[in-house]
Order: sequence, then C-alpha cells, then structure tokens
Amino acid sequence: MSVSLQITAAYPEPALFDLPWHLPLENWPEETIAALPRGISRHVVQFAHLEGRVIAIKEISDSIAHREYDMLRDLGKIDAPAVTPLAVVTGRVSADGSPLQAALITEHLPYSLPYRALFGQWLKPETADRLIDALSILLVRLHLLGFYWGDVSLSNTLFRRDAGAFAAYLVDAETGELYEKLSNGKRTYDIDVARTNIIGELMDLQSGEMLDADVNVIALGDRLEERYTTLWGELTRVDSFATNERWRMDDRINRLNSLGFDVGEFTMTTDSAGTSVSIQPVVVDAGHYHRQIMRLTGLDVEENQARRLLNDIESYRAHSGLTDEPLRTVAQSWMLNIFEPSVSAIPVHLRGRLQPAELYHELLEHRWYMSEKAGHDVSMAYSTRSYIEQILIHRPDERALLNSGGD
Repeated sequence: MSVSLQITAAYPEPALFDLPWHLPLENWPEETIAALPRGISRHVVQFAHLEGRVIAIKEISDSIAHREYDMLRDLGKIDAPAVTPLAVVTGRVSADGSPLQAALITEHLPYSLPYRALFGQWLKPETADRLIDALSILLVRLHLLGFYWGDVSLSNTLFRRDAGAFAAYLVDAETGELYEKLSNGKRTYDIDVARTNIIGELMDLQSGEMLDADVNVIALGDRLEERYTTLWGELTRVDSFATNERWRMDDRINRLNSLGFDVGEFTMTTDSAGTSVSIQPVVVDAGHYHRQIMRLTGLDVEENQARRLLNDIESYRAHSGLTDEPLRTVAQSWMLNIFEPSVSAIPVHLRGRLQPAELYHELLEHRWYMSEKAGHDVSMAYSTRSYIEQILIHRPDERALLNSGGD
C-alpha cells in the first residue's frame, strides 16, 4: 500500500486501510463488494463490506470529496435526513504508480433502496405517487434547515418504507449549500430542477418498460411542485385572528403536529389597536411522532411508522383498561405484551425482509383485512401466521436485496 494514502474520518476506522485502494473501484474483487442495488450516478459507486457492515464508496476528485464530506457532516449536526459520511480517502495510487481519484465513503442506509430498484423489483405504478410525495417532504425539510440542494432528483435520493408510504433521504450533496435561511429564489430553483429531473427519470423508466406507458409523468412532476407548495405554505404562513380567539394558536400547533412537525418558536405581533394577533412559525422541526415514540419506547422508526405505533398504543390502552395509567407505562406494557411478541413470532430467517416497525405495520394491516373479511376480530397470533405464509415469505429481503437487474 502506498505511504501517500490519507484517510480523513471523524472516528478511527483502521479497517479502511485493508480495502484495495490501489485498484479503481470498478475493478475491486467480488469478495469485497456488497451486491446491493445502485442508482444512476455520474460517478463510479460501489458498496463494500467493512467489519460486518456495508459502506458506500464514490470516486470523485479530492476537492469535491472533502466538500461533500464536510457538507454531509454539517447536515448530520442539524439532524437532516441524509446519509452519514464516514471518511475521505485521498492519495490513492495504482500498482503502476498512476494516480487514482479520491473516494468519499458513507454509511449504507439499512433497508433503503434507490427508486429504480423499487420499480424494477415488485412495486405497482402508483408507487410513483408515493415516491414523489416523499421527495416533496424531504425537500421541504431540507429547505427549512436552510439547505439548497442544487441537483434534486430521484437518483440522488434513497427511499425507505414508512407504514405504507416512503421516507426519503438525501444521498448526494455535491452541489449543496447550507445557509442560515434559504432565499425564495433558491427554493424556486430547487423545485424547478426537481420537476425537470423527475420527469426525465420517469420517462426513462417508461422507455425501459419499468413504468406503465399510460402514467402521466408530466403530471407527476407537477405533483411535486404542488405538494411542496402546499406543505411549505402550511408550515410558514402567517395566521391572524382576534385577541379573544387564542384557541386558534393551539389549533395551528395541533395542525402542524398532525403533519409530523413540532414548532420550536413562534413570532407574534398585534395590530395598532391591539384587537388582532398575527402568528408565524419561525422554528419548525420535522419528526414530531418519531420523537414521541422514541421517548416512550426507544424505537427509532420513520414518521408514519411512529404515528401508526402510537395509534396502536392508544388502542391497546383502551382495550386493556389502562386509561388511567401514564402513557409511558402503557407504552412499556405494549412493547412487552404486543409489539415484541409479534415481531418475535416472525421466523428469524424472514425478519430481515422489512424493518421491525414496517413488519408490525403490515401485520396490523393484514389483521384488519382478515377481521373485516371474517366479520369479527381475528387474533394476532392467527393473523401473523397467515401474514407469514401468504405475504412475507414472498417478499424480497430489503435489508440485503441483491441487485437482480433493477439497476
């Protein structure tokens, strides 16, 4: 190994030196590579095994690698939904002494998939709607944090299942910039780029017969702009009301909570006569339900999954005669008596096919359908067996889905 090799990392990772940095990424040996689905990229990207986990490696120039590494670290500090940077490797030299490009290393996001793998494997055409919705929420969240993406696209995003919907994560921050507050001009540019890129990507899926030719991809591009505009307006608009209508402030907060956002700070002003009040959220944080379920159970889940679990905890509270007990006590009882036994009932070799919270969500859905069909409540044990035999056994393993052509 060349003595010129340099690894910049936030934490010591000695095992990184064992990887074959003297080879171009495209020539790395099969025993090093993790065969996971990859999205479209203008750079060479590989997944590799590193001491029991998987990392993503991208070959780019030294300056861009360091810039993106720093940007992803900054995004991590403000809890942005993005992949986690691990290291930058520079000073790479081939066996014959030829210089090689630097490498940016990020942690692989478990249970995540690029959009092409989702379409290429098993999902229906309406998946496009849910992916667009997830991307619009991601873009709003990033803009609220002051992040200008510059290259918004499905290709630069990873998706995780989230209780029937999807959660989106930024995976490429090459062109990104972080501001204290994002200007309307930069927000508009990001939206325009997103719309253009999405339409092109979906047209590409249609040409590859991965998306039904009847799907209106122009309308899907417009959908992102519409969903973004609606959500942004809900989160940032000014509300005015009479001073004797203070309940409307609580109503606004509850409405934002229902969308999955917490309000950290409001600005409030009155008119000159003091008869009306105007309020506007200043600090809005995504993850309202995520934080609540984390506090109650310790489960680290997506937002819609958290909402579903909280609803199930409340249902358990009502049916178990625990209405007078603190919610934290009820949640711990639910974990012990409902959630953990249900997930543990899944055979070990099938548990990796979905995240535990997503498994539980699908169990609840299956139980509901079975109960509706039977005309009475079906036990969780019975519906779990049915779910395993009829649905789960046929699902691909999303924790380590092999690339079978979806790329």
